[in-house]
Amino acid sequence: MDEQKRRPAPTSTRRPALSPSRASDFKQCPLLYRFRAIDRLPEPQSTAQLRGSVVHAALEQLYALPAAERGPASAAAMVEPAWERVLAGQPSGAGDVDPDLRTELLKQAHHLLSGYYRLEDPTRFDPQYCEHRVEVELDDGTLLRGFVDRIDVAPSGEVRVVDYKTGKAPAQARALAEIKALFQMKFYAVALMRSRGVMPARLRLLYLADAQVLDYTPDMEELLRFEKTLMAIWRAIQSAGVTGDFRPSPSRLCDWCVHHAHCPAFGGTPPPYPGWPTVFDDDDPDAMLRAAGPAA
Repeated sequence: MDEQKRRPAPTSTRRPALSPSRASDFKQCPLLYRFRAIDRLPEPQSTAQLRGSVVHAALEQLYALPAAERGPASAAAMVEPAWERVLAGQPSGAGDVDPDLRTELLKQAHHLLSGYYRLEDPTRFDPQYCEHRVEVELDDGTLLRGFVDRIDVAPSGEVRVVDYKTGKAPAQARALAEIKALFQMKFYAVALMRSRGVMPARLRLLYLADAQVLDYTPDMEELLRFEKTLMAIWRAIQSAGVTGDFRPSPSRLCDWCVHHAHCPAFGGTPPPYPGWPTVFDDDDPDAMLRAAGPAA
């Protein structure tokens, strides 16, 4: 999501691609998609995002240990090194955190990692991949790109896709958050189905703050329909990209948007449209949004 940036070193060419977060942005509000994917308007990092990045980085390092060494004490020992790695990946000045806030966020990260052991026992299995980059081109040319928190493969060959959620959705947005989370997981299921030729048998969401597990079993027809949905979203994005017609779509999710000053729905004015990019220099847009807002 990505350390704070969990992608590999960028290359000189990055075709525009669809990620789970960008697809959700466009579905929620086309103008939000433009602000994030095209204009690249800066967004302040929330404490939830920072905490989430630390927890994800700690879990990634935990699974790098031999299985027998992945006890709670090892996870606790990962927190401060993960914090340092995350801050090291921040832009200049962004890593300056108030000492009291640092103490509180580290305390919360320890609590979340402690709660993780109520959901799974990491000493009993070895994931195939952690923080795994997936990229695949669909039949119509739609390029899917993203990072999966964890991929497990059973001895039988069945694939399980796992995503950690470290934030608590506000009560009024919980249903929307779960819909968005399942959208993300189906996105990964399609990407893995097309890149590996195997349909994931289970999609698992681990809500560390709530100590809850949400398992979902997709079927082939459902994923084929969802694949067509992703293609349609990308066509709509490309069409808007030609004209620059990314319209706002006001909803209750606007409460969590930081771009009111640029949004016509709030009396703001968008910056001049820069045109559709031929290259996206950041192929991990989900990273900066880890644990953001109601989708955390």
